[in-house]
Amino acid sequence: MSQSTSKPAALSDQECLRYSRHLLLKELGEAGQLKLKNAQVLLVGMGGLGAPAALYLAAAGVGKLVIADFDQLESSNLQRQVLYREADIEQPKVVAAKQQLQALNSAVQVRTVQRKMDAMLLAMEVAQADVVLDCSDNIATRYAVNKACVEAKVPLVSGAAVAFDGQLMVFDFRQQPQGCYHCLFPDASEQQLNCSNAGILGPVVGTIGSLQALETLKLLADIPSAQVGRFSSFDAHSLEWFHLKVNADSACPVCGEEKQAS
Repeated sequence: MSQSTSKPAALSDQECLRYSRHLLLKELGEAGQLKLKNAQVLLVGMGGLGAPAALYLAAAGVGKLVIADFDQLESSNLQRQVLYREADIEQPKVVAAKQQLQALNSAVQVRTVQRKMDAMLLAMEVAQADVVLDCSDNIATRYAVNKACVEAKVPLVSGAAVAFDGQLMVFDFRQQPQGCYHCLFPDASEQQLNCSNAGILGPVVGTIGSLQALETLKLLADIPSAQVGRFSSFDAHSLEWFHLKVNADSACPVCGEEKQAS
């Protein structure tokens, strides 16, 4: 993981000014800000979830962002994907996103992955990350990202949103025992709803993406979070949350006892 490499001893005067509101937080302070600066985060998907998440991570001073998406921006994306502008239509999302993120914070390094990631590439990228954000919109990618994070023991912040509903999950695979996404959703045979076939109210996906960024910053700065190992569902009609503890399934083919022993 990238935080194992050499680290600068202190923030510069310019960084102290820029992140002064972070430095006032006793839970974060200069030590926590240095952890953010030395971190590498992988975002899989730069749509409605990845757009706000990446903005907040760049603004917060996370040193390296790796953004992965193979899509081009379409006009219909602009209703919720607030990172982009009309001039970006038909551009690859990662190209437009990199421009916007570095315009926001030129000190942040942004690397793009403009292709579908096979298992080998995904495993390589996950292994280099300190935290992975699953901002995808399909169950196959969620399964693949979850599996790669379990195997590399890298924390995963997973989000989803459709219509008026949102979901947030945080798994810290550095801890044992720890359930995973597959423990929670073992059956992918049912048709999955997504923004394309069920619609989405823009601020709903923005809410979940912003919370993914929040949980990522807490993981990077070693700030305790009640969300680790918990599934949370958000109802935008009532503004109510439903929380459920994710229990490890010993028979899970991804993280179960037999898999871990093999």
